[in-house]
Amino acid sequence: MDRFRMIFQYFQSNSESVMNGICGLLALASVKMYTSFDFSCPCLPQYNVAYGLGIMFIPPIILFFCGLILNRQSLVMLEEWRRPAGRRKKDLAVIRYMCSSIMQRAMVAPVVWIIVTLLDGKCLICAFSGSVDPEKFVGFANVSTVQVQQLLAKVPCKDDELMRNNTSRKAVSRYLRCWSQALGWSILLILITAAFLARWLGPCFNQATLLQARHWSNYIDIEQKIFEETCCEHSRLFAHKCILHFFESMRQEIKLHSFSLPQEGEEDEGEEDLLRGITDQDQVNKLLKTWYYEKPPLDVSQAHQR
Repeated sequence: MDRFRMIFQYFQSNSESVMNGICGLLALASVKMYTSFDFSCPCLPQYNVAYGLGIMFIPPIILFFCGLILNRQSLVMLEEWRRPAGRRKKDLAVIRYMCSSIMQRAMVAPVVWIIVTLLDGKCLICAFSGSVDPEKFVGFANVSTVQVQQLLAKVPCKDDELMRNNTSRKAVSRYLRCWSQALGWSILLILITAAFLARWLGPCFNQATLLQARHWSNYIDIEQKIFEETCCEHSRLFAHKCILHFFESMRQEIKLHSFSLPQEGEEDEGEEDLLRGITDQDQVNKLLKTWYYEKPPLDVSQAHQR
């Protein structure tokens, strides 16, 4: 269990390589999910649009939230945005940088899902087959309006008896698939062009501000992780002291059962340094409250002077 927890904490770290790997895995998972998904259009005028658009957009929303959950920096960013200013001011540029980084990584898998569905074309055919102009296709010329809507809604179902011998079904399907693929390639081209421009035009702007935001974004995440590790170590030592105190108070009863207690000099010397004189629960709560409301300023000159 401890090994699994360590691996999970490692993948939750703020390392860009790890987060990029997680985004890649989510993107591959989205493609695998779509290819293994059994797409079955209801072929009913009142349900086609809801089903087609639902398959196209609901899974990306789920993947987007999964990207936010797996990104440790999202929680760190929210804590930094909501915390009281205290003795340390909040830098909005750092929060904007963290938010931008989180959104970019979380949007990878949803965008891949949408592009894959558009290039495949099934969702768009199912959703908009009933919206096609029947006058463009010969097979719907001598059919009433109600029957036309029913026939168009059954275009995605090639095994349906009404559409099996209809010559216009394939034409409508090809027409919508062409539009779907054109839209998918257009979105992909726009995204690649935007990424290219952002990459090559980025150095034209103020790089000092970007470096500062990146540095303090990493600092906030590392500070939070070190604080949590220190709290865990402090909790372990505090629990150790409390347990020793309990057994010390039970010394007479323990002697009757022939157990031996450690002597006072046998305890680790580092425990007192980390506990810093904290001896009860109220002091621990006050320390944590002070850390939340009055974080120390980012100035270590006073510590060097001491």
